[in-house]
Amino acid sequence: MGIRGWLRSLLLVAATAACFSAWGEGWPAASAPGEVGFNGARLQALQARLEQYARDGKISGGVVMIARHGKVVMHHAFGERDREAHSQMTTDSVFRIASQTKAIISTGIMMLQEQGKLVIGDPVANYLPEFAQTTVAVKRDDGSYDVVKANRQITVHDLLTHSSGISYGSGIAADRWEAAGIQGWYFADRNEPIRETVRKMAALPFDAQPGEKWIYGYNIDILGAIIEVASGQPLDRFLRENILDPLGMNSTQFYLPREQRDRLAVVYSARDGKLERTADKGGMVSQGSYVDGPRKSFSGGAGLLSTAGDYARFLQMMLNGGELDGKRLLSANSVHLMTVDHMKGEATFIQPGVGFGLGFSVVTDLGARGIPGSLGEFAWGGAYHSTYWVDPVEDMLVVYLTQTLPAGDVDDFARLRAMLYGALTD
Repeated sequence: MGIRGWLRSLLLVAATAACFSAWGEGWPAASAPGEVGFNGARLQALQARLEQYARDGKISGGVVMIARHGKVVMHHAFGERDREAHSQMTTDSVFRIASQTKAIISTGIMMLQEQGKLVIGDPVANYLPEFAQTTVAVKRDDGSYDVVKANRQITVHDLLTHSSGISYGSGIAADRWEAAGIQGWYFADRNEPIRETVRKMAALPFDAQPGEKWIYGYNIDILGAIIEVASGQPLDRFLRENILDPLGMNSTQFYLPREQRDRLAVVYSARDGKLERTADKGGMVSQGSYVDGPRKSFSGGAGLLSTAGDYARFLQMMLNGGELDGKRLLSANSVHLMTVDHMKGEATFIQPGVGFGLGFSVVTDLGARGIPGSLGEFAWGGAYHSTYWVDPVEDMLVVYLTQTLPAGDVDDFARLRAMLYGALTD
């Protein structure tokens, strides 16, 4: 090889190892990429590509976390947390994870089932009596609509699978949802508990009959209210005591302590090829009320803040079949039930070859999906341009967080996936 070739190899190993780190006590890092079946040079190329997105102004920055066989492969921050302040992104930066909250809430429901406090086949009305008789809006040919009674009660399973008929308030009866002040997934500025908001939802017309079709909406926020009733605890306390603390997810919460505001990544919008800092407040496309808001609404559908490292611990627990660091949250049976398709191809919001389980999308046909991955992969993401997936075949998890809403036509998700699977060597 010669001394120069040997030095180049040594520098490559050192540079690759620089992006490997544990993300908490008891979490080992891979000593080298080959230890967990990766090509180090290709991982470096992936890291460089993500950094290029930030340099090109496609996104402000982000954090990527990759683990395989229980060891950290990459934990890398790139770009800026705050472009105007020239503050660099760090691996402990806090992100609004939006709909990545849903999988955590769904896990809480399954834990309560294992404790005998509910059964997912139960009617929602067993816990929230106002759901005993719900209504559905039916569109007329002239564009108006009628309101009819639901043909059966909504079940907890319907909520878990987004087959309850409940949208985000922008469907057939959008005028009534708008009048009630309930539209969109953003709740951080609401000056009322989630239980009260959900109570108001029950009186509004839904968009389909229970079990009729897959409609993405307030289902998991309603599950958050069910958790409060079934557990007898506020949702934030239930999550802290039963999921977040046991997993060591110390930076995951609904509202950030004010003294930690500098950890929260800034939200940018991609408009006309440029990034614009969003307004401080004003709803979904803003910095939001996660630090200085009323701190009353715990949105199980989209409300949590977290870090890449914290969320990776949650996913590793799922990948391990419900256990992490000797602490079991769920049985392997419950994890299996959550990560198989329950919709039989009817989850039309998702791409071909992908179904939906209890809190996660699930790959059912790799060829129909047409991108690198594995059968049985389960995943989801968040509105602020974040994504995650767990590949049980490769024994691998990926968390990728940014704060870009809307994100425009940036293709970083596709490049991340393609280059990561291209770096696998076994």
